[in-house]
Amino acid sequence: MTDDEGYAVRRDAGDAESSRANRRWWDRNADAYQREHGTFLGDDRFVWGPEGLDEADARLLGDPATLPGARVLEIGAGAAQCSRWLAAQGARPVALDIAHRQLQHALRIGAEGLAVVQADAGALPFADASFDLACSAYGAVPFVADPVRVFREVRRVLRPGGRWVFSVTHPVRWALPDEPGPQGLTVSASYFDRTPYVEQDDAGRTLYVEHHRTVGDRVREVVAAGLRLVDLVEPEWPAWNAREWGGWSPLRGALIPGTAIFVCVRD
Repeated sequence: MTDDEGYAVRRDAGDAESSRANRRWWDRNADAYQREHGTFLGDDRFVWGPEGLDEADARLLGDPATLPGARVLEIGAGAAQCSRWLAAQGARPVALDIAHRQLQHALRIGAEGLAVVQADAGALPFADASFDLACSAYGAVPFVADPVRVFREVRRVLRPGGRWVFSVTHPVRWALPDEPGPQGLTVSASYFDRTPYVEQDDAGRTLYVEHHRTVGDRVREVVAAGLRLVDLVEPEWPAWNAREWGGWSPLRGALIPGTAIFVCVRD
């Protein structure tokens, strides 16, 4: 997954190690990521994953009529494409990311109508009940060892009735090779193996960490944080999308879900 030379292992990796490694990784690889995926993501498009499901169509954040004036926190915002779309709907978004270089791309594209903040998702620098909505499209959640800590922070900064919607790699994909072609259609690992995926260099320095959870794990994490799960969306691969992205492809998308989107509410 990285541009750095290294090798992949499955081993334990705690929260501090994961945060440190992934901040460095996204700082090093933000330019390449935006070059490769920037056209698909657009400058001001809210897309939930490689399938291309747009928030404009899905409306997972709720009634679009409630967006004007709403204060929205995007976690793991990258270049803030989703936040920029929210601003265009009249919302007041805050784009938060752990990587300075990703946020530089947000400023390069344009930050009109949004605030940009560098911070760790596990320690949000905001007052209690200061946001109406929170969202994350493949941001932060897969890269933290303690997602309940993040979800509790999200709950803390949400107002009662506020939604927290996040998308991640669908857990079933962890049992398959990260290949878009036929070789990626055979189960090669246990779905129940939660051992983190770690890339490290020859000196043993951690370069990148990603954490796997089952669907049931994610549901329990949401509940443990004091949130209520109201929907779980598994987007089907649309006929118009011929694009491959890592292990995502039309071939695999016709057979298994590649993305899981969790829609949660703070009561």
